[in-house]
Amino acid sequence: RSQQMKRSAWLAQAPHRLNSGLPVNIGVLFVPQQEAWVVERMGKFHRILEPGLNFLIPLLDRIRYVQSLKEIVINVPEQSAVTLDNVTLQIDGVLYLRVMDPYKASYGVEDPEYAVTQLAQTTMRSELGKLSLDRVFRERESLNASIVDAINQASDCWGIRCLRYEIKDIHVPPRVKESMQMQVEAERRKRATVLESEGTRESAINVAEGQKQAQILASEAEKAEQINKAAGREANAMLVKARAKAEAIQLLAAALAQQHGSAAASLSVAEQYVNAFSKLAKDSNTLLLPANTGDVTNMVAQALGIYSTLTKAQAVKTQEEMPTAREDPQPPPTEALKAEESSSS
Repeated sequence: RSQQMKRSAWLAQAPHRLNSGLPVNIGVLFVPQQEAWVVERMGKFHRILEPGLNFLIPLLDRIRYVQSLKEIVINVPEQSAVTLDNVTLQIDGVLYLRVMDPYKASYGVEDPEYAVTQLAQTTMRSELGKLSLDRVFRERESLNASIVDAINQASDCWGIRCLRYEIKDIHVPPRVKESMQMQVEAERRKRATVLESEGTRESAINVAEGQKQAQILASEAEKAEQINKAAGREANAMLVKARAKAEAIQLLAAALAQQHGSAAASLSVAEQYVNAFSKLAKDSNTLLLPANTGDVTNMVAQALGIYSTLTKAQAVKTQEEMPTAREDPQPPPTEALKAEESSSS
């Protein structure tokens, strides 16, 4: 009885479209386009009248059902459903139907609209119970497709096909809505923090790259400057020093070639030897001294001997290289040593 009361209340609210206005059989009937009239003869199904002109036998034939072949839109009432994470939602929708077989729609079910609406509500509850709250908002299309498939499987024997199902509104409890708002704000703050950190990282990378390029350019500039200095000023300075040294050597060679030049050179070498020996104790605490440190005469004679030996070797080498050149008259080695010793003493 309670189910019959609910059904009658629903029928009072929703207009009945599948059985609207049964025409009277007067023998000649004109069936409108996109309508199917189900005719019974003596209480038994006889035939379905096609659009256009049709003839029936009065009193024997009766038009029992009028089915509309147009697409029908049905509002699914709002209902409560529990998601997978135990959140109660209030959800409603819109159902789009079409009668494919007027015979099955007339004799397969008593009230097709009511049956399809109840099936849509139950299917919606079962499908929502498989999804969490977040997935309900993200997977509306898949949810609609699942409801359509479930309705078509059940309504095939009713001659009705569900074309589309769309969810209109989803009402969330106030506390859950506040929690979702807080979650959205936290997600936005997280994204802002991530973007800020990425910006700081990119800025640091750019600064480091700039410093690296600046150092590379500075080193290349310094290298070019050193190359220019070496190729220009320093090269010229070295060339001038070399020329000055060559001229000094030439002047020294000319002075040595003159008379008594060897004695003067011997005196200069002896003075440099004595000065160098006097500076030994100024640079280091460790000294290597000869055994006869107090014999200055012997030290000078030793220095002069080294110099005369080098001079003799150089003279022999010159004679070998230039055999036809005229040799300058020089005193014998023994007499030169005696003269050097006497001059040094």
